[in-house]
Amino acid sequence: MSKETLTLTYQTRLSIDAEANRALKASATLLSMVERHLFAEVMKGAATASLKKSFLKRFDITARHFNACRVQIEGKMASRKQLDALRVESLKTTTEKLGKRLSSKKLRNKTKAWNQKRRLNRLRGKLARLEEDIKTEHVRLCFGSVKLFRSQFTGELSHAEWKQKWEDSRSQEFFLLGSKDETAGNQSCTAVIAPDHSLTLRLRLPGGINQGKYLEIKEIRFAYGHEVIVAALQENLLRKELSKAKDPSFKDHGQAITYRFFHDKKGWRVFVSTTLPEPHWITNPQLGRVGIDINADHLAVVETDRFGNPIYRESIPCMLYGKTQKESEAIIGDACAKAVEIANRTKKPLVVEKLDFSRKKRDLKESSAAYCRMLSSFAYSKIIQTLRSRAYRLAVMLHSVNPAFTSLIGRIKFAARYGLTTHMAAALCIARRHLGLSESLPAASSVPDDRGGHIAFSVPARNQEKHEWQFLQKVKKKLQATLAECFRAKNCRSSDPPNEGFCDVFSNLAGETPARESLATLLG
Repeated sequence: MSKETLTLTYQTRLSIDAEANRALKASATLLSMVERHLFAEVMKGAATASLKKSFLKRFDITARHFNACRVQIEGKMASRKQLDALRVESLKTTTEKLGKRLSSKKLRNKTKAWNQKRRLNRLRGKLARLEEDIKTEHVRLCFGSVKLFRSQFTGELSHAEWKQKWEDSRSQEFFLLGSKDETAGNQSCTAVIAPDHSLTLRLRLPGGINQGKYLEIKEIRFAYGHEVIVAALQENLLRKELSKAKDPSFKDHGQAITYRFFHDKKGWRVFVSTTLPEPHWITNPQLGRVGIDINADHLAVVETDRFGNPIYRESIPCMLYGKTQKESEAIIGDACAKAVEIANRTKKPLVVEKLDFSRKKRDLKESSAAYCRMLSSFAYSKIIQTLRSRAYRLAVMLHSVNPAFTSLIGRIKFAARYGLTTHMAAALCIARRHLGLSESLPAASSVPDDRGGHIAFSVPARNQEKHEWQFLQKVKKKLQATLAECFRAKNCRSSDPPNEGFCDVFSNLAGETPARESLATLLG
Protein backbone atom coordinates (compact mmCIF):
# COMPACT_ATOMS: atom_id res chain seq x y z
CA MET A 1 0.00 0.00 0.00
CA SER A 2 1.28 3.48 -0.87
CA LYS A 3 2.28 5.77 1.92
CA GLU A 4 -0.56 8.02 3.00
CA THR A 5 -0.14 11.48 4.47
CA LEU A 6 -2.39 14.19 5.84
CA THR A 7 -1.71 17.92 5.79
CA LEU A 8 -3.15 19.85 8.73
CA THR A 9 -3.42 23.64 9.05
CA TYR A 10 -3.75 25.53 12.32
CA GLN A 11 -4.02 29.25 12.98
CA THR A 12 -3.58 31.78 15.74
CA ARG A 13 -3.61 35.55 16.10
CA LEU A 14 -0.33 37.38 16.63
CA SER A 15 0.26 39.94 19.36
CA ILE A 16 2.95 42.27 17.94
CA ASP A 17 4.11 45.86 18.30
CA ALA A 18 4.04 48.65 15.69
CA GLU A 19 7.55 47.91 14.40
CA ALA A 20 6.78 44.24 13.76
CA ASN A 21 3.51 45.24 12.11
CA ARG A 22 5.38 47.52 9.69
CA ALA A 23 7.86 44.76 8.87
CA LEU A 24 5.10 42.24 8.13
CA LYS A 25 3.19 44.78 6.07
CA ALA A 26 6.29 45.64 4.05
CA SER A 27 7.02 41.95 3.46
CA ALA A 28 3.46 41.34 2.27
CA THR A 29 3.61 44.34 -0.07
CA LEU A 30 6.91 43.29 -1.62
CA LEU A 31 6.16 39.58 -2.00
CA SER A 32 2.70 40.32 -3.43
CA MET A 33 4.36 42.57 -5.99
CA VAL A 34 6.74 39.75 -6.87
CA GLU A 35 3.76 37.44 -7.46
CA ARG A 36 2.05 39.91 -9.78
CA HIS A 37 5.20 40.57 -11.82
CA LEU A 38 5.93 36.86 -11.99
CA PHE A 39 2.41 36.17 -13.27
CA ALA A 40 2.76 38.88 -15.92
CA GLU A 41 6.04 37.41 -17.17
CA VAL A 42 4.60 33.88 -17.26
CA MET A 43 1.64 35.13 -19.32
CA LYS A 44 4.15 36.58 -21.80
CA GLY A 45 5.54 33.08 -22.29
CA ALA A 46 8.60 33.16 -20.01
CA ALA A 47 9.60 30.11 -17.98
CA THR A 48 9.78 30.52 -14.21
CA ALA A 49 13.21 28.87 -14.06
CA SER A 50 14.66 31.52 -16.37
CA LEU A 51 13.20 34.34 -14.25
CA LYS A 52 14.61 33.28 -10.90
CA LYS A 53 18.04 34.89 -11.16
CA SER A 54 16.73 38.22 -12.43
CA PHE A 55 13.96 38.38 -9.81
CA LEU A 56 16.39 37.70 -6.95
CA LYS A 57 18.49 40.66 -8.02
CA ARG A 58 15.61 42.93 -8.98
CA PHE A 59 13.61 42.62 -5.75
CA ASP A 60 16.46 41.63 -3.38
CA ILE A 61 14.77 38.45 -2.16
CA THR A 62 16.06 34.98 -1.34
CA ALA A 63 15.61 31.87 -3.47
CA ARG A 64 13.10 30.50 -0.97
CA HIS A 65 11.03 33.68 -1.24
CA PHE A 66 10.98 33.29 -5.02
CA ASN A 67 10.00 29.62 -4.78
CA ALA A 68 7.13 30.51 -2.45
CA CYS A 69 5.83 33.12 -4.92
CA ARG A 70 6.22 30.66 -7.78
CA VAL A 71 4.21 27.99 -5.95
CA GLN A 72 1.52 30.56 -5.17
CA ILE A 73 1.20 31.63 -8.81
CA GLU A 74 1.21 28.06 -10.12
CA GLY A 75 -1.51 27.12 -7.64
CA LYS A 76 -3.69 30.10 -8.56
CA MET A 77 -3.28 29.44 -12.26
CA ALA A 78 -4.12 25.75 -11.88
CA SER A 79 -7.17 26.64 -9.80
CA ARG A 80 -8.32 29.16 -12.40
CA LYS A 81 -7.93 26.64 -15.24
CA GLN A 82 -9.97 24.08 -13.34
CA LEU A 83 -12.64 26.68 -12.59
CA ASP A 84 -12.82 27.71 -16.25
CA ALA A 85 -13.34 24.07 -17.27
CA LEU A 86 -16.22 23.74 -14.79
CA ARG A 87 -17.74 27.02 -15.98
CA VAL A 88 -17.61 25.81 -19.58
CA GLU A 89 -19.54 22.66 -18.68
CA SER A 90 -22.07 24.70 -16.71
CA LEU A 91 -22.56 27.23 -19.50
CA LYS A 92 -22.98 24.48 -22.09
CA THR A 93 -25.73 22.88 -20.02
CA THR A 94 -27.46 26.19 -19.35
CA THR A 95 -27.36 27.42 -22.95
CA GLU A 96 -28.60 24.06 -24.25
CA LYS A 97 -31.60 24.00 -21.91
CA LEU A 98 -32.37 27.68 -22.47
CA GLY A 99 -32.21 27.20 -26.23
CA LYS A 100 -34.64 24.27 -26.08
CA ARG A 101 -37.01 26.31 -23.93
CA LEU A 102 -37.01 29.18 -26.42
CA SER A 103 -37.41 26.90 -29.44
CA SER A 104 -40.38 25.11 -27.85
CA LYS A 105 -42.36 28.40 -27.83
CA LYS A 106 -43.49 27.88 -24.23
CA LEU A 107 -42.78 31.55 -23.41
CA ARG A 108 -45.82 33.39 -24.68
CA ASN A 109 -44.90 36.64 -22.96
CA LYS A 110 -42.91 38.60 -25.52
CA THR A 111 -41.01 40.60 -22.90
CA LYS A 112 -39.86 37.46 -21.09
CA ALA A 113 -38.95 35.79 -24.35
CA TRP A 114 -36.90 38.82 -25.41
CA ASN A 115 -35.05 38.90 -22.07
CA GLN A 116 -34.34 35.19 -22.29
CA LYS A 117 -32.93 35.63 -25.80
CA ARG A 118 -30.64 38.40 -24.57
CA ARG A 119 -29.53 36.19 -21.68
CA LEU A 120 -28.85 33.32 -24.10
CA ASN A 121 -26.69 35.53 -26.33
CA ARG A 122 -24.79 36.84 -23.32
CA LEU A 123 -24.13 33.32 -22.02
CA ARG A 124 -22.98 32.19 -25.46
CA GLY A 125 -20.53 35.08 -25.54
CA LYS A 126 -19.11 34.07 -22.14
CA LEU A 127 -18.85 30.48 -23.30
CA ALA A 128 -16.96 31.49 -26.45
CA ARG A 129 -14.48 33.58 -24.45
CA LEU A 130 -13.86 30.80 -21.95
CA GLU A 131 -13.34 28.21 -24.66
CA GLU A 132 -10.89 30.53 -26.39
CA ASP A 133 -8.97 31.04 -23.12
CA ILE A 134 -8.77 27.28 -22.56
CA LYS A 135 -7.62 26.71 -26.12
CA THR A 136 -4.87 29.35 -25.92
CA GLU A 137 -4.05 28.50 -22.24
CA HIS A 138 -4.71 32.10 -21.29
CA VAL A 139 -5.38 32.62 -17.57
CA ARG A 140 -7.23 35.66 -16.19
CA LEU A 141 -6.37 36.59 -12.61
CA CYS A 142 -7.39 39.71 -10.70
CA PHE A 143 -5.21 40.34 -7.64
CA GLY A 144 -7.48 42.05 -5.14
CA SER A 145 -10.82 40.58 -6.34
CA VAL A 146 -12.98 41.61 -9.27
CA LYS A 147 -15.72 42.85 -6.93
CA LEU A 148 -13.43 45.37 -5.27
CA PHE A 149 -12.01 46.49 -8.62
CA ARG A 150 -15.48 47.23 -9.98
CA SER A 151 -16.48 49.11 -6.82
CA GLN A 152 -14.42 52.11 -7.98
CA PHE A 153 -17.14 52.85 -10.56
CA THR A 154 -20.10 52.71 -8.14
CA GLY A 155 -19.33 56.05 -6.47
CA GLU A 156 -19.66 54.69 -2.93
CA LEU A 157 -16.05 55.67 -2.13
CA SER A 158 -13.81 58.45 -3.31
CA HIS A 159 -11.00 57.42 -5.61
CA ALA A 160 -8.38 57.97 -2.88
CA GLU A 161 -10.33 55.82 -0.40
CA TRP A 162 -10.90 53.12 -2.99
CA LYS A 163 -7.24 53.09 -4.02
CA GLN A 164 -6.09 52.66 -0.43
CA LYS A 165 -8.55 49.81 0.07
CA TRP A 166 -7.45 48.26 -3.23
CA GLU A 167 -3.76 48.36 -2.31
CA ASP A 168 -4.45 46.90 1.12
CA SER A 169 -6.42 44.04 -0.43
CA ARG A 170 -3.62 43.23 -2.86
CA SER A 171 -0.99 43.19 -0.10
CA GLN A 172 -2.68 41.55 2.87
CA GLU A 173 -0.84 38.21 2.95
CA PHE A 174 2.38 36.43 2.09
CA PHE A 175 3.40 32.80 1.90
CA LEU A 176 6.59 31.09 3.10
CA LEU A 177 7.21 27.65 1.64
CA GLY A 178 8.68 24.91 3.83
CA SER A 179 10.82 21.85 3.19
CA LYS A 180 11.65 18.89 5.41
CA ASP A 181 15.39 19.10 4.69
CA GLU A 182 15.63 22.67 6.05
CA THR A 183 16.19 23.88 9.59
CA ALA A 184 12.95 23.63 11.59
CA GLY A 185 11.16 22.69 8.37
CA ASN A 186 11.40 26.19 6.87
CA GLN A 187 14.36 28.36 5.96
CA SER A 188 12.41 31.62 5.71
CA CYS A 189 10.61 31.22 9.05
CA THR A 190 12.29 29.21 11.79
CA ALA A 191 10.28 28.23 14.87
CA VAL A 192 11.95 27.55 18.21
CA ILE A 193 10.33 25.87 21.22
CA ALA A 194 10.63 28.08 24.32
CA PRO A 195 11.01 26.64 27.86
CA ASP A 196 7.32 27.33 28.55
CA HIS A 197 6.43 25.36 25.37
CA SER A 198 5.43 28.52 23.50
CA LEU A 199 6.90 29.18 20.05
CA THR A 200 9.23 31.91 18.84
CA LEU A 201 9.19 32.67 15.11
CA ARG A 202 12.31 34.06 13.45
CA LEU A 203 11.44 35.46 10.03
CA ARG A 204 14.00 36.08 7.30
CA LEU A 205 12.84 39.41 5.83
CA PRO A 206 13.35 40.30 2.17
CA GLY A 207 16.25 42.68 1.69
CA GLY A 208 14.18 45.12 -0.34
CA ILE A 209 12.07 46.36 2.59
CA ASN A 210 14.93 47.94 4.62
CA GLN A 211 13.57 46.64 7.93
CA GLY A 212 16.55 44.59 9.02
CA LYS A 213 17.42 41.03 8.22
CA TYR A 214 15.32 39.14 10.78
CA LEU A 215 12.13 39.64 12.76
CA GLU A 216 11.34 37.72 15.96
CA ILE A 217 7.81 37.12 17.21
CA LYS A 218 7.65 35.54 20.66
CA GLU A 219 5.07 33.80 22.87
CA ILE A 220 3.01 32.21 20.13
CA ARG A 221 0.49 29.59 21.16
CA PHE A 222 -2.13 27.72 19.15
CA ALA A 223 -5.49 26.92 20.74
CA TYR A 224 -5.72 23.81 18.56
CA GLY A 225 -2.83 21.84 17.14
CA HIS A 226 -0.05 23.30 19.27
CA GLU A 227 1.18 19.83 20.21
CA VAL A 228 1.16 18.78 16.52
CA ILE A 229 3.41 21.70 15.56
CA VAL A 230 5.73 21.04 18.51
CA ALA A 231 5.98 17.37 17.47
CA ALA A 232 6.89 18.42 13.92
CA LEU A 233 9.63 20.71 15.24
CA GLN A 234 11.00 17.94 17.45
CA GLU A 235 11.03 15.62 14.42
CA ASN A 236 13.15 18.17 12.56
CA LEU A 237 15.55 18.45 15.51
CA LEU A 238 15.93 14.65 15.48
CA ARG A 239 16.71 14.76 11.76
CA LYS A 240 19.40 17.39 12.39
CA GLU A 241 21.04 15.31 15.13
CA LEU A 242 21.01 12.14 13.04
CA SER A 243 22.48 14.05 10.12
CA LYS A 244 25.36 15.32 12.27
CA ALA A 245 25.97 11.77 13.49
CA LYS A 246 26.01 10.62 9.84
CA ASP A 247 23.21 8.18 10.56
CA PRO A 248 21.63 7.09 7.22
CA SER A 249 18.17 6.94 8.85
CA PHE A 250 18.02 10.76 9.02
CA LYS A 251 16.37 10.76 5.56
CA ASP A 252 13.28 9.15 7.07
CA HIS A 253 12.76 12.03 9.50
CA GLY A 254 11.80 15.65 9.17
CA GLN A 255 8.59 17.47 8.31
CA ALA A 256 8.00 20.52 6.13
CA ILE A 257 6.30 23.43 7.92
CA THR A 258 4.69 26.10 5.77
CA TYR A 259 3.60 29.52 7.06
CA ARG A 260 1.04 31.98 5.73
CA PHE A 261 0.71 35.43 7.31
CA PHE A 262 -2.65 37.14 6.74
CA HIS A 263 -3.79 40.63 7.77
CA ASP A 264 -7.47 41.31 8.51
CA LYS A 265 -9.41 44.02 10.34
CA LYS A 266 -8.21 42.85 13.77
CA GLY A 267 -4.55 42.40 12.89
CA TRP A 268 -2.22 39.62 11.76
CA ARG A 269 -2.91 35.90 11.83
CA VAL A 270 -0.47 33.10 11.08
CA PHE A 271 -1.49 29.80 9.46
CA VAL A 272 0.86 26.87 9.98
CA SER A 273 0.58 23.77 7.77
CA THR A 274 2.47 20.54 8.31
CA THR A 275 2.23 17.08 6.78
CA LEU A 276 1.89 14.19 9.17
CA PRO A 277 3.47 10.83 8.35
CA GLU A 278 1.43 7.70 7.97
CA PRO A 279 0.31 6.45 11.40
CA HIS A 280 0.40 2.92 12.73
CA TRP A 281 -3.09 1.78 11.74
CA ILE A 282 -5.10 0.16 14.52
CA THR A 283 -7.77 -1.28 12.20
CA ASN A 284 -7.68 -4.85 10.92
CA PRO A 285 -9.28 -5.44 7.48
CA GLN A 286 -9.81 -9.12 8.29
CA LEU A 287 -12.38 -8.30 10.98
CA GLY A 288 -14.91 -6.71 8.62
CA ARG A 289 -15.92 -3.18 7.60
CA VAL A 290 -17.95 -0.21 8.81
CA GLY A 291 -19.96 1.19 5.89
CA ILE A 292 -21.31 4.77 5.89
CA ASP A 293 -24.08 6.01 3.63
CA ILE A 294 -23.98 9.83 3.65
CA ASN A 295 -27.42 11.43 3.33
CA ALA A 296 -28.75 14.97 3.47
CA ASP A 297 -30.06 14.65 7.04
CA HIS A 298 -28.17 11.74 8.62
CA LEU A 299 -25.33 9.24 8.38
CA ALA A 300 -26.38 5.59 8.08
CA VAL A 301 -23.68 3.42 9.69
CA VAL A 302 -23.59 -0.38 9.45
CA GLU A 303 -20.90 -2.64 10.90
CA THR A 304 -20.30 -6.00 9.25
CA ASP A 305 -18.33 -9.08 10.11
CA ARG A 306 -15.73 -10.54 7.76
CA PHE A 307 -18.47 -12.40 5.85
CA GLY A 308 -20.44 -9.22 5.13
CA ASN A 309 -23.28 -9.85 7.60
CA PRO A 310 -24.58 -6.78 9.50
CA ILE A 311 -23.99 -6.96 13.24
CA TYR A 312 -24.58 -3.34 14.26
CA ARG A 313 -26.46 -0.38 12.79
CA GLU A 314 -26.90 3.25 13.80
CA SER A 315 -28.45 6.37 12.29
CA ILE A 316 -26.51 9.52 13.23
CA PRO A 317 -28.45 12.79 12.75
CA CYS A 318 -26.75 15.36 10.52
CA MET A 319 -29.42 17.91 9.52
CA LEU A 320 -27.76 21.03 8.07
CA TYR A 321 -30.69 22.82 6.45
CA GLY A 322 -31.23 26.28 7.92
CA LYS A 323 -27.98 26.21 9.91
CA THR A 324 -25.16 28.74 9.78
CA GLN A 325 -21.66 27.78 8.70
CA LYS A 326 -20.41 27.45 12.28
CA GLU A 327 -23.45 25.42 13.32
CA SER A 328 -23.05 23.14 10.31
CA GLU A 329 -19.38 22.56 11.08
CA ALA A 330 -20.24 21.67 14.68
CA ILE A 331 -23.00 19.26 13.62
CA ILE A 332 -20.75 17.62 11.03
CA GLY A 333 -17.92 17.32 13.56
CA ASP A 334 -20.15 15.59 16.13
CA ALA A 335 -21.66 13.21 13.56
CA CYS A 336 -18.27 12.24 12.11
CA ALA A 337 -16.84 11.76 15.60
CA LYS A 338 -19.56 9.22 16.40
CA ALA A 339 -19.04 7.37 13.13
CA VAL A 340 -15.26 7.18 13.54
CA GLU A 341 -15.66 6.11 17.17
CA ILE A 342 -17.58 3.02 16.01
CA ALA A 343 -14.66 2.04 13.75
CA ASN A 344 -12.16 2.87 16.49
CA ARG A 345 -14.01 0.70 19.01
CA THR A 346 -14.42 -2.27 16.65
CA LYS A 347 -10.97 -1.88 15.01
CA LYS A 348 -12.55 -2.10 11.53
CA PRO A 349 -11.84 0.18 8.54
CA LEU A 350 -14.36 2.78 7.41
CA VAL A 351 -15.82 2.67 3.88
CA VAL A 352 -17.65 5.55 2.18
CA GLU A 353 -18.90 6.33 -1.31
CA LYS A 354 -16.91 8.49 -3.70
CA LEU A 355 -19.58 10.91 -4.89
CA ASP A 356 -19.51 14.02 -7.09
CA PHE A 357 -22.36 16.52 -6.86
CA SER A 358 -20.79 19.20 -9.08
CA ARG A 359 -23.00 18.38 -12.08
CA LYS A 360 -26.17 18.16 -10.01
CA LYS A 361 -25.48 21.50 -8.33
CA ARG A 362 -24.88 23.11 -11.73
CA ASP A 363 -28.38 22.06 -12.79
CA LEU A 364 -30.16 23.38 -9.69
CA LYS A 365 -31.97 26.07 -11.66
CA GLU A 366 -33.89 23.41 -13.54
CA SER A 367 -34.85 21.47 -10.38
CA SER A 368 -37.62 21.85 -7.84
CA ALA A 369 -37.29 24.24 -4.91
CA ALA A 370 -37.29 21.44 -2.31
CA TYR A 371 -34.57 19.52 -4.17
CA CYS A 372 -32.48 22.70 -4.51
CA ARG A 373 -32.70 23.40 -0.77
CA MET A 374 -31.74 19.83 0.08
CA LEU A 375 -28.79 19.63 -2.30
CA SER A 376 -27.47 23.12 -1.49
CA SER A 377 -27.33 22.34 2.23
CA PHE A 378 -25.76 18.91 1.62
CA ALA A 379 -22.10 19.46 2.57
CA TYR A 380 -20.77 16.13 1.26
CA SER A 381 -17.20 17.37 0.73
CA LYS A 382 -17.03 18.79 4.25
CA ILE A 383 -18.32 15.53 5.73
CA ILE A 384 -15.71 13.49 3.82
CA GLN A 385 -12.95 15.91 4.80
CA THR A 386 -13.94 15.73 8.48
CA LEU A 387 -14.21 11.94 8.39
CA ARG A 388 -10.78 11.63 6.77
CA SER A 389 -9.11 14.02 9.19
CA ARG A 390 -10.56 12.45 12.33
CA ALA A 391 -9.99 8.88 11.12
CA TYR A 392 -6.36 9.68 10.29
CA ARG A 393 -5.70 11.15 13.73
CA LEU A 394 -7.19 8.06 15.38
CA ALA A 395 -5.24 5.75 13.02
CA VAL A 396 -8.46 4.40 11.47
CA MET A 397 -8.22 3.51 7.78
CA LEU A 398 -10.78 5.16 5.48
CA HIS A 399 -11.56 3.72 2.04
CA SER A 400 -13.87 4.87 -0.76
CA VAL A 401 -15.74 2.75 -3.30
CA ASN A 402 -17.65 3.36 -6.50
CA PRO A 403 -21.20 4.46 -5.58
CA ALA A 404 -22.87 2.91 -8.65
CA PHE A 405 -26.22 1.28 -7.75
CA THR A 406 -25.42 0.80 -4.05
CA SER A 407 -28.84 2.12 -3.01
CA LEU A 408 -30.60 -0.04 -5.59
CA ILE A 409 -28.78 -3.25 -4.59
CA GLY A 410 -29.25 -2.53 -0.91
CA ARG A 411 -32.97 -1.88 -1.28
CA ILE A 412 -33.67 -5.02 -3.32
CA LYS A 413 -31.26 -7.51 -1.77
CA PHE A 414 -30.62 -6.58 1.87
CA ALA A 415 -33.40 -4.33 3.19
CA ALA A 416 -36.11 -6.99 3.63
CA ARG A 417 -33.64 -9.77 4.44
CA TYR A 418 -32.08 -8.00 7.44
CA GLY A 419 -34.92 -5.61 8.32
CA LEU A 420 -32.94 -2.51 7.33
CA THR A 421 -34.03 0.83 6.02
CA THR A 422 -33.03 1.67 2.46
CA HIS A 423 -30.19 3.90 3.70
CA MET A 424 -28.93 1.25 6.13
CA ALA A 425 -29.07 -1.30 3.31
CA ALA A 426 -27.04 1.05 1.12
CA ALA A 427 -24.42 1.37 3.88
CA LEU A 428 -24.28 -2.43 4.10
CA CYS A 429 -23.81 -2.65 0.33
CA ILE A 430 -20.97 -0.12 0.53
CA ALA A 431 -19.16 -2.21 3.15
CA ARG A 432 -19.70 -5.43 1.21
CA ARG A 433 -18.46 -3.87 -2.01
CA HIS A 434 -15.11 -3.09 -0.41
CA LEU A 435 -14.97 -6.65 0.90
CA GLY A 436 -15.42 -7.84 -2.69
CA LEU A 437 -18.53 -9.90 -1.96
CA SER A 438 -21.27 -10.85 -4.40
CA GLU A 439 -23.93 -8.30 -5.37
CA SER A 440 -26.11 -10.53 -7.57
CA LEU A 441 -29.80 -9.78 -7.16
CA PRO A 442 -32.45 -12.36 -6.24
CA ALA A 443 -35.07 -13.25 -8.85
CA ALA A 444 -37.94 -11.79 -6.82
CA SER A 445 -38.16 -10.05 -3.52
CA SER A 446 -40.21 -7.79 -1.30
CA VAL A 447 -38.85 -4.26 -1.63
CA PRO A 448 -39.47 -1.38 0.85
CA ASP A 449 -41.37 1.55 -0.62
CA ASP A 450 -39.92 4.24 1.76
CA ARG A 451 -43.38 4.72 3.32
CA GLY A 452 -43.39 1.92 5.82
CA GLY A 453 -44.72 -0.66 3.37
CA HIS A 454 -43.42 -3.13 0.81
CA ILE A 455 -44.09 -3.92 -2.81
CA ALA A 456 -43.73 -7.15 -4.74
CA PHE A 457 -40.98 -6.70 -7.29
CA SER A 458 -39.48 -9.15 -9.80
CA VAL A 459 -36.09 -8.61 -11.40
CA PRO A 460 -36.10 -8.55 -15.23
CA ALA A 461 -34.23 -11.18 -17.20
CA ARG A 462 -30.52 -10.58 -17.52
CA ASN A 463 -28.43 -10.77 -20.68
CA GLN A 464 -25.19 -12.45 -19.64
CA GLU A 465 -23.28 -11.02 -22.60
CA LYS A 466 -23.82 -7.38 -21.55
CA HIS A 467 -22.21 -5.50 -18.71
CA GLU A 468 -23.76 -5.90 -15.28
CA TRP A 469 -24.44 -2.17 -15.00
CA GLN A 470 -26.70 -2.29 -18.06
CA PHE A 471 -28.74 -4.94 -16.28
CA LEU A 472 -28.85 -2.84 -13.09
CA GLN A 473 -29.98 0.16 -15.11
CA LYS A 474 -32.96 -1.85 -16.38
CA VAL A 475 -33.70 -2.97 -12.83
CA LYS A 476 -33.62 0.65 -11.68
CA LYS A 477 -36.07 1.80 -14.34
CA LYS A 478 -38.48 -1.02 -13.58
CA LEU A 479 -38.29 -0.39 -9.84
CA GLN A 480 -38.95 3.33 -10.33
CA ALA A 481 -41.98 2.54 -12.49
CA THR A 482 -43.29 0.03 -9.92
CA LEU A 483 -42.87 2.48 -7.02
CA ALA A 484 -44.56 5.26 -9.00
CA GLU A 485 -47.51 3.00 -9.80
CA CYS A 486 -47.77 1.93 -6.17
CA PHE A 487 -47.80 5.52 -4.92
CA ARG A 488 -50.30 6.51 -7.59
CA ALA A 489 -52.64 3.69 -6.56
CA LYS A 490 -52.45 4.68 -2.88
CA ASN A 491 -53.13 8.33 -3.64
CA CYS A 492 -56.14 7.47 -5.82
CA ARG A 493 -57.93 5.45 -3.13
CA SER A 494 -61.15 7.18 -2.17
CA SER A 495 -61.44 8.30 1.43
CA ASP A 496 -64.71 10.27 0.99
CA PRO A 497 -67.56 9.48 3.46
CA PRO A 498 -70.79 7.97 2.11
CA ASN A 499 -73.35 10.46 0.76
CA GLU A 500 -76.00 11.93 3.01
CA GLY A 501 -78.95 10.15 1.34
CA PHE A 502 -77.39 6.77 1.98
CA CYS A 503 -76.85 7.64 5.64
CA ASP A 504 -80.47 8.76 6.10
CA VAL A 505 -81.72 5.24 5.31
CA PHE A 506 -79.92 3.93 8.41
CA SER A 507 -80.64 6.89 10.69
CA ASN A 508 -83.10 4.85 12.78
CA LEU A 509 -80.86 1.81 13.12
CA ALA A 510 -78.40 3.19 15.68
CA GLY A 511 -77.90 1.52 19.03
CA GLU A 512 -78.16 -2.26 19.47
CA THR A 513 -77.77 -3.22 15.81
CA PRO A 514 -74.98 -5.82 15.42
CA ALA A 515 -72.11 -4.67 13.27
CA ARG A 516 -72.22 -7.80 11.07
CA GLU A 517 -75.98 -7.84 10.21
CA SER A 518 -76.74 -8.28 6.53
CA LEU A 519 -78.38 -5.54 4.54
CA ALA A 520 -81.53 -7.67 3.95
CA THR A 521 -82.00 -8.17 7.70
CA LEU A 522 -81.59 -4.50 8.42
CA LEU A 523 -84.17 -3.45 5.82
CA GLY A 524 -86.65 -6.24 6.51
